[in-house]
Amino acid sequence: MISKEKTMIALNRMYEMFPDAHCELNYDTPFQLVVAVALSAQATDVSVNKATPGLFAAFPTPEALAAASIEDIIEKIRTIGLYRMKAKNIKACAEQILERFGGEVPQTREELVALPGVGRKTANVVLGEAFGIPAFAVDTHVERIAKRLRICKLDANVSEVEATLMKKVPKELWVKTHHTMIFFGRYHCTARAPKCDVCPLLDMCQEGKTRMKKK
Repeated sequence: MISKEKTMIALNRMYEMFPDAHCELNYDTPFQLVVAVALSAQATDVSVNKATPGLFAAFPTPEALAAASIEDIIEKIRTIGLYRMKAKNIKACAEQILERFGGEVPQTREELVALPGVGRKTANVVLGEAFGIPAFAVDTHVERIAKRLRICKLDANVSEVEATLMKKVPKELWVKTHHTMIFFGRYHCTARAPKCDVCPLLDMCQEGKTRMKKK
């Protein structure tokens, strides 16, 4: 694994590449963010953003979504993968937010992950994005970049990737780094066709060097 110092050198180069990295899911309230992130599991942000305007127009609050029928919810999110399971989850999530938290999205990881359809990644996104609470959400892009650059071990699981990043990156940069690594992975260091030939991190990336030699 590379050192904490080299990790920050790599991240600073990413910050320069994507100074405006941000959450690309569209939402107006913390509740809508919970729903949007839950819907984005195994789906793209683009596909979620196409479905949520109609969903949020019809069911903008926990009260409205909890009162909706599963079929009505499905009709709004049918274009998203796993829509039937996700419809059940977000309805149950809305119900629990009403019953247990008075209609307000909780602001602790423990309470968030107890909600239907909300895993640790979703909880961390909500904490950082909606409430400004330092958290490091590890999605497929963050995990891929962390492993390609050897910031973490190649065989690390998601929890271990998160723990390693939290140790190597200052707490106040966790949310910024999460967004930046996603942009870097989504638009530059992609899964199948990374832009190694124009990458400012190539000198630090053994995988990239190996890929370039094969060309």
